[in-house]
Amino acid sequence: MVANALWGWVQQWKQSNWQRRGKPIWAAPLWQDIAARLEKLVVKVRHVDAHVPKSRATEEHQNNQQVDQAAKIEVAQVDLDWQRKGELFIALWAHGTSGHQGRDATCRWARDRGVDLSMDTISQVIHECETCAAIKPAKRVKPLWYGGRWLKYKYGEAWQIDYITLPQTRQGKRCVLTVVEATTGWLETYPVPHATARNTILGLEKQVLWRHGTPERIESDNGTHFWNNLIDTWAKEHGIEWVYHIPYHAPASGKIERYNGLLKTTLRAMGGGTLIH
Repeated sequence: MVANALWGWVQQWKQSNWQRRGKPIWAAPLWQDIAARLEKLVVKVRHVDAHVPKSRATEEHQNNQQVDQAAKIEVAQVDLDWQRKGELFIALWAHGTSGHQGRDATCRWARDRGVDLSMDTISQVIHECETCAAIKPAKRVKPLWYGGRWLKYKYGEAWQIDYITLPQTRQGKRCVLTVVEATTGWLETYPVPHATARNTILGLEKQVLWRHGTPERIESDNGTHFWNNLIDTWAKEHGIEWVYHIPYHAPASGKIERYNGLLKTTLRAMGGGTLIH
C-alpha cells in the first residue's frame, strides 16, 4: 500500500528533476537510487505446463501451482483504495514527525520534503490524533517566531537554547537540552545526565550541526553550562556568534521559554497528568 503510493511520488519527482517548487526533495540521492534499482529490475518469464498430473509434476510445476493459488487470493483481496490509505499513512507520519503541528504547518513541512498531501487528509489525521487532543489547550498559544528581528535569518542560521529538568529516566538522564530554530520554531531536544558545557556541545553537534548545518547565531542565558571557556572556544572555531541574555527575560528568551513550557505540557498530557519518565 505505502510502497505503491511512494512509487507514484517517485515518478513525479523524477519528472521534475528531483525537485519540489525549485528545491531539492528531502533525501533525493536515496530516492534516485531506489528509482534506478527498480528500472534495472530484471523479470524473466518461462513457460510451465499447467494441469500436470501429480505423478508427473516436478518442483517447477508445484511452484507454479502455488503461485497460481497466491494470485487468486491476491485478486480476491485487492484493495482498490490503496492510494488513499497510503496518503493517510504518510500524513500520519508527517504530522507526528513534524511535532504535531496544525494543518497548514504540517502541509508546509511535508511539501518542503517533496511530499504533497491534501488538506482533507491532514485534517482527518489531526482530528483523530490522541496526542493533539491531549495538548490542544497548550497549542492555542499564538506562534512567536514570525517577523521581528528574525526576518534577516534563513532557516538554520539562528537558534535559542536552554535546559529543562525532568524526572530522571532509567538511563540516569534528568536534564534536556532544548534547541529552537528562530525562523520556524522547529524544536530539537537532547537528554543528558547533567547540564554541562561538554553536553551542550555534544547536543548542538548532534541535533543542530549534523542535521541543519552550522548556524550563524546562538542565543542562551548566562548559566555556567553556556558561559565558559569551552563553549567560547568551540563557538569561535565554528564561526558562531554566541549571544547571552538575562535568564527568564521574556523579550530576549521568549521563544525558548515558550517551547520549554509547551514541551513540559505535552509530556504531562501524554503521561496522564504527570511528567512521564
